[in-house]
Amino acid sequence: MLFYLSFCLLTLRTNAQTNNPMADGGNDTKGFDMAPETRLAVVEAAVAQIPTSLPPGPFAPTWESLQKNYSVPSWFVGAKFGVFMHWGLYSVPAHGNEWYEKHMYASDSAWHVEHFGSQDKFGYKDFIPLFTQEKFDPDAWAELFKKSGAKFVIPTAEHHDNFALWDSAVTPFNAMRLGPKRDLIGDLAKAVRKQGLKFGVSNHGIENFQFINPPPTLAAKLKAEHADLYDPKWADFYNVADRSDAACEKFLVNWYARNVELIDKYQPDMLWFDNGVDQRYLDPLKLRVAAYYYNRAREWRKEVSLSTKKAAYAPGGKNTETIGSIIDFEKIGARSPSGIRTGVWQVDQPIGSTWGYTSDMHVSGPGAIINALADTVSKNGTLLLNLSPRADGTFPQAQQDTLLAVGQWLAINGEAIYDTHNWIKFGEGGRQAGLNIRFTVKGDALYAIILGNWPGNEVILKSLAANDSLVGKITNVTLLGGEGKLSFTQDDAGLKVKLPASAPCQYAYILKISGLKMNPPTWTKSGNPQMNAGFGGN
Repeated sequence: MLFYLSFCLLTLRTNAQTNNPMADGGNDTKGFDMAPETRLAVVEAAVAQIPTSLPPGPFAPTWESLQKNYSVPSWFVGAKFGVFMHWGLYSVPAHGNEWYEKHMYASDSAWHVEHFGSQDKFGYKDFIPLFTQEKFDPDAWAELFKKSGAKFVIPTAEHHDNFALWDSAVTPFNAMRLGPKRDLIGDLAKAVRKQGLKFGVSNHGIENFQFINPPPTLAAKLKAEHADLYDPKWADFYNVADRSDAACEKFLVNWYARNVELIDKYQPDMLWFDNGVDQRYLDPLKLRVAAYYYNRAREWRKEVSLSTKKAAYAPGGKNTETIGSIIDFEKIGARSPSGIRTGVWQVDQPIGSTWGYTSDMHVSGPGAIINALADTVSKNGTLLLNLSPRADGTFPQAQQDTLLAVGQWLAINGEAIYDTHNWIKFGEGGRQAGLNIRFTVKGDALYAIILGNWPGNEVILKSLAANDSLVGKITNVTLLGGEGKLSFTQDDAGLKVKLPASAPCQYAYILKISGLKMNPPTWTKSGNPQMNAGFGGN
């Protein structure tokens, strides 16, 4: 219950509370933020080892070429809701969080030793045979995603731990050769697309190079024994024993090869990178990935996009000037826009208290997720909801129940979510000001999403008070999922709508208001916000 309440507080913060209307920051240049701790010369040496030829097409590995030729995929503009997944070896110990590999050699060393034995006898690599996915049913997963109302699916193809969930020819540490002994990404891609959903992949692998940092005593012990982190057979899995410039070059070349392999084998509709690609010295490498990906997509005749954080694909250092990528924010309220941000953007948000599956994780109920979805879409964003599958290939019932309830709500109310954009303000009210309402627009229909409890016999929308700021005249008000027109009056206090005796659904209730002239769609070809567009808060 406490987790649910804290989640609701997070998702319903107002512009005034966070003072972060567009989240228009850039990279934090004070640290490496999970990127390999190297320099431009090493990256350029790695790029020089990559084959120079690219697939035919208009994209060259330059910012100018990306800016000229890139366009946000039309399918993404109206999708508004997708599912993400932290799917990997860390779900075997199911302890702490998805950074178990990092912590088991440091802060959680004692817990690991107690439950699995000392690191020289049982290292992170030894979780691979236990990551069986024996109950993984890609068709059942895809059906669940479809029923949730999601329009696209992005599983983690590789997390910080360097284990590839696909059939790979460029790394031996993959799910076809070890562990499940099947192409998890390939099987899921087929099932998801069979349901008519878009399919992407996320790759966090660049963060592996310096992910593990054991304390000196443990490092010395393992090194002396040539065990685990210092076992030559696993050196390229852990990337601990050798962090020389030459080793970094080799790592970066392989990172590029893994991305090319993912692109060629699975034709992802979106390729999503975590914070590790943010640093400017990585630009020559990630420009090569972008040019390769977008030229291949032209061959496939598909609309695709990278999605990255902060200013990873913004050479000027501001995420409002991103080139060739859809900006992604991590967690609602923490880093995402607190007000309207035009263009296109998405926010990735965990369904529970951890990103990867843990045995004691708390899972948010459907009300919290619907609140998060409505709040995000009212600000012109897209919600990417992270799920946490178990090591056996199943989703806990609590996650399934939340997804199915969200899907049932969207079956009634999706008209106010899909293919919509922001109004001139994202909402009104709030926890300290009566009703909490969010607005969306489609064509000349205005949707007022009433969050929380059913308001009773009447609702007053103060933002629709009779004044000169509204163009047109309200002619019709209906309740999505309800029957017939609702009676209403409009005066200086607002639009007063009489409600039926019972609600047509749970969690949030939507009025469709017709007759006013609405603002046009606010997406942009580049995905960047329309500067000085004049949109306000709640």
